[in-house]
Amino acid sequence: MRHFYLDFIFTAIALMVAAWWGYSHGGMGGLIATLSITAILAVMEISLSFDNAVVNASVLKGWDEFWKMIFLTVGILIAVFGMRLVFPIVIVAVTADLGMMEVINLALNDPKEYSARLMAHHAEISAFGGIFLLLVFLNFVFDDKDVHWFEWLESRLAKLGKVDAMSVFIALIVLMIAVTWATAEQASAVLIAGVWGILVYLGVQVVSGMLEGDLEEQLDDQGNSTGAATSAIMRGGIIGFLYLEVLDASFSFDGVIGAFAITNDVIVIMLGLAIGAMFVRSMTIFLVDKGTLDEFIYLEHGAHYAIGALSIIMLLSVKFHVPELITGLIGITFIAWALLASLKHRKQEAKQEAAKHLT
Repeated sequence: MRHFYLDFIFTAIALMVAAWWGYSHGGMGGLIATLSITAILAVMEISLSFDNAVVNASVLKGWDEFWKMIFLTVGILIAVFGMRLVFPIVIVAVTADLGMMEVINLALNDPKEYSARLMAHHAEISAFGGIFLLLVFLNFVFDDKDVHWFEWLESRLAKLGKVDAMSVFIALIVLMIAVTWATAEQASAVLIAGVWGILVYLGVQVVSGMLEGDLEEQLDDQGNSTGAATSAIMRGGIIGFLYLEVLDASFSFDGVIGAFAITNDVIVIMLGLAIGAMFVRSMTIFLVDKGTLDEFIYLEHGAHYAIGALSIIMLLSVKFHVPELITGLIGITFIAWALLASLKHRKQEAKQEAAKHLT
């Protein structure tokens, strides 16, 4: 419970602000409606982002306490205010050639127009986030891991992953297919956004690899094992932090866009999604502190399969509307399936251990 007490305090404050905002704009009816929508958005964000928490935890578990604290402080400010409030405003400002203050005024006083201008660029946003998340998924399934959930499939994908740049090759094929779904006016923007998704992912990997090389040289000079330099991106530092923020941004695109299908009020959207973002961050730390990923060995697999499904859904949304309920249910299904498979695996191991003692 100690992991979430700040979240409950934040939730209470956010709901009070939502109640005041609703009452000031619509009396008691506005208050009730605003509180209801805020709660719905918070639940939606948590359900859509549980797989995000699991993946974050898989990255965060190797970090020291300093960078965990940075993730919980600076990171939450970026997640709550940066991605849920500032980012949509920046998109509208850049694409509509308006000043930031003009867009803020538009969001507060003409939310329908603000929503329409943001939704007009849904295809490009989905292309960037979808391709980035697809690369996260592909690099996971192509990795030669010690633990396989679907042994037959994952062992073969690991062999396929030994081919250089296989994940980028597949991502580019998927991107070119997604471009054909876009309208003629959007096609070039979707292509550019998708390429940027690939470049950002590869950019993080390149910088991480450069830092690993420097660290290995330092350890060699000191006579230490270079194994400590493996996967620098997983061990904290500014690159690891940036990776998690980009990952969180890619997840949040779906929630932000989906929120406008429920309400056009940017204040209510920010409050509802902010509550969800707070709980997701705390859930990440909870999973790390409790060693949940080690206890439930297939949980990380389930989260990545959910990411793969989300990436495809985001790319499909370039042309087709996919209800947020379906998106959330797919993620929850993979997580629940992975939990059940992990429990079954633990029982089988316990039986095998008991049989060894009997013999």
